[in-house]
Amino acid sequence: MVDDDSWALIEPLLPPWPEKSPGPRTVADRLCLRGILYVPHNDIAWQLLPLELGFGSGQTCWRRLERWQQAGVFDQLHRIPLAELNATGELDWSRARVDGSRIRAKGGADTGPSPVDRRKTGSKHHLLCDGRGTPLKVITTAANVNDVTQTLALVDGIPPVAGQRGRPAVRPDSLLSDKSHDSHPNCRELRKRRILPVISRKGAPSIKGSGKLRYVVEQTFALLHHQFKRLAVRGERRTELHNAFVSLACSLICWRRLKKARP
Repeated sequence: MVDDDSWALIEPLLPPWPEKSPGPRTVADRLCLRGILYVPHNDIAWQLLPLELGFGSGQTCWRRLERWQQAGVFDQLHRIPLAELNATGELDWSRARVDGSRIRAKGGADTGPSPVDRRKTGSKHHLLCDGRGTPLKVITTAANVNDVTQTLALVDGIPPVAGQRGRPAVRPDSLLSDKSHDSHPNCRELRKRRILPVISRKGAPSIKGSGKLRYVVEQTFALLHHQFKRLAVRGERRTELHNAFVSLACSLICWRRLKKARP
């Protein structure tokens, strides 16, 4: 689950263990990372993490996840394969795609009544990906938050992506979306950022060929929510820990695409 190549990327990002720790570090970081990955892949509770696999207890892995998220490890990790994909020309900056997808939640911060069934609480993932479906930014909100409110936050949240000569890439040339993101103020702000808005207008026919473009972002949502089942049913009440899983999942998706792109 954590091969030597991926561990070589992750290990330098991990904060050093405190010299005056109140107790011994009984489980190695690599084993804890395997335990952290085991939870979202299999959608199990932390307390059900099998001890016989050597990952340590669920509490040990949970504490390590919290510590690494506070140190910004997972956001940094996401940028590394993005930069390598950019260096090999695998990122399509000519157009980006945004969309939202509701997920179930068991409660906690950034949850709200689902517009489909207000008796149930949920959250929503707002995703921005490049023209080939590579995830660039994900924001978690309550399920009843409108997509249009997160458009600019997604664009401004794209991390600087190195890999090419000159300044790191931070802006796509155009932004494609459906009618849920239609907003005159947002379109004006996108143009100020030198991004061409290609957004279907409310009350007008959809843009021709938008279905094929929508498939790209839907495919990325499928990777996030089916390969990492705990992202589709949010178990973490704290948003920052859920976002740690999201960033880790995005990093793994980018890493797999990078391995396929390499000769």
